[in-house]
Amino acid sequence: MISIVVPAHNESSVIARALSQWVGNPASDDIRVVVVCNGCTDETANVARRFGPTVHVVETDTAGKTNALNLGDQIADVFPRMYVDADVVIAVDAILSLASRLEQGDVLAVAPMADINLEGCSWFVRKYFGIRSRLPSSREGIGGSGVYALSEAGRRRFGQFPDVIADDTYVRLQFRREERETLPCVRSRVFAPRTLSQLIAVRTRAYRGTLELTQRFPELRANNGEANNRALIALFKEPHLWPGLLIYCGVNIVARWRAATDSLGEARLWQRDETSRAALSDSIK
Repeated sequence: MISIVVPAHNESSVIARALSQWVGNPASDDIRVVVVCNGCTDETANVARRFGPTVHVVETDTAGKTNALNLGDQIADVFPRMYVDADVVIAVDAILSLASRLEQGDVLAVAPMADINLEGCSWFVRKYFGIRSRLPSSREGIGGSGVYALSEAGRRRFGQFPDVIADDTYVRLQFRREERETLPCVRSRVFAPRTLSQLIAVRTRAYRGTLELTQRFPELRANNGEANNRALIALFKEPHLWPGLLIYCGVNIVARWRAATDSLGEARLWQRDETSRAALSDSIK
């Protein structure tokens, strides 16, 4: 058996896209899904319930991803356990591959590689992700793919999810490099922000999450992965990449500055990308 926990805050435009990958597929008979609708003011819960008894829908008035993850953990009672963002797409075969890797027992946490969907994105966003795809961080699945999977022993590594911005980074840093693995042959589809301003907002939240973890859990820094700095500097040797490098560095400089100057309360606002969700919503009207 495999359990999947899906935290969902106002995801009525995308939740069916995610669930349809797993429900009704003969290969998914051993998959049980828990969708935790947190602080929703739309039809997320009703859309999820249409998928039948395979999907257990929980509703809470408290908006917050980590609270939703903890509620999902109370209901999901089997391992391996997957945590999947509602706005990403991962096929059932990929879910089974992640579970199979964990069953080998030599790693405690696994994730897919992220395929970044750039359809409808601005030139600036495309250039940004063109540079990002060349950096070590793009090959780290826990924190970039919207999906991670834990064995039972891996889930025992920490208690409840703490109230942090970057839950996925918190989880990744629970494990040494040899205890976690990103599977290059397993993919999730992640939808990039369409606009430059939305990209900066998302990156600001990411940097604020990193700052928060550094302040609250400094001991976890020992489990960081390979830094981007050396690879980024090497890219400047290729002049044709300079426009993209200018955009990449500019976005991250602005995002770092905003993250450093935002109050923690402001940083906790739900700074997610709405542009890709709006695009999907428009397409299904």
